[in-house]
Amino acid sequence: MNILEGLQSRAAAHPAHIVLSEGQDIRIATAAIKAVAAGFGRLTLLGQKTKIAKLIDDAGGALSKNLQTINPVNHPLENEVITAFFELRKHKGITLDQAKTLTHDPLIFAAMLVRLGYADGTLGGAVSTTSDTVRAALQVIGKAPEAKLVSSCFLMILPDNHQSGRHAMIFSDCGLVIDPSAPEIASIAAQSALSCKALIAETPKIALLSFSTKGSATHHNVDKVSKAAEILLDQYPNLSSDGELQFDAAFSPDISASKAKGSNVAGHANVMIFPNLDAGNIGYKIAQRVGGCKAIGPIIQGLAQPANDLSRGCTTDDVLNMIAVTVLQFAAQKGTI
Repeated sequence: MNILEGLQSRAAAHPAHIVLSEGQDIRIATAAIKAVAAGFGRLTLLGQKTKIAKLIDDAGGALSKNLQTINPVNHPLENEVITAFFELRKHKGITLDQAKTLTHDPLIFAAMLVRLGYADGTLGGAVSTTSDTVRAALQVIGKAPEAKLVSSCFLMILPDNHQSGRHAMIFSDCGLVIDPSAPEIASIAAQSALSCKALIAETPKIALLSFSTKGSATHHNVDKVSKAAEILLDQYPNLSSDGELQFDAAFSPDISASKAKGSNVAGHANVMIFPNLDAGNIGYKIAQRVGGCKAIGPIIQGLAQPANDLSRGCTTDDVLNMIAVTVLQFAAQKGTI
């Protein structure tokens, strides 16, 4: 069983209710059919029922108790959602009429269904921009109490029969936080450890990356990563972590033997924490385009409840995989995996 098959199999073992904000997109509708068939749980698609039903019918599926639709306009939950959103955002000066208009936005309505407990997670971004999708999640669902910030990660799937013997890794943060402080890097690392457990079912071994390994270079950027490693070890002593480490020392057992002898992580890291968004974004794209890795994400970490963002260029399979990711994030938050 490969990594994606394993991801989907574990999602089927922990079914959840996921609401898809862009139900009138054929990729979303087709992925929802596949997700229900795979046993991921219940899928609710937002939009006009007649349009969604036709898309689903054209794709060879049918509406059912596990594949439903909601139109945010004139739905029985509409007044509850409007009132709850107004109470949530009135400190920002919105009126009740404005709350009604805003909650007709499927991104907001989907996030409110999660916040109110009518769904376990949400997924959007196949049509909407990343900024709109993430903003809705931040405004409505909000940050988890234990998280210092909201970040992102990528599930990086290595090519088959990779010479390292590895199958997958977590790269973070490659999509959201531009220049994290040392405490923020430590928080991103802790969030990424949870993602590692949920998505690849491995014990996390966390490498905090730099252009220096164990003092081989002196610079305030190196100091920031070293401080983050100290904070992570102090706050999460049960996590296997080390830093600062260069990528080769974190990834290669042979190189780690000379650069970071005695480290419990170096040479075996499966969670790579980048020092800033420049490094993270460049790094994952090099791994993807030159190294042949498959990148699943960005996956949002640190929210109170799961919400994820799709690329507007996503395929049906991309949507299916991200539904599985969202299901597993909910299971991880419940503590069932």
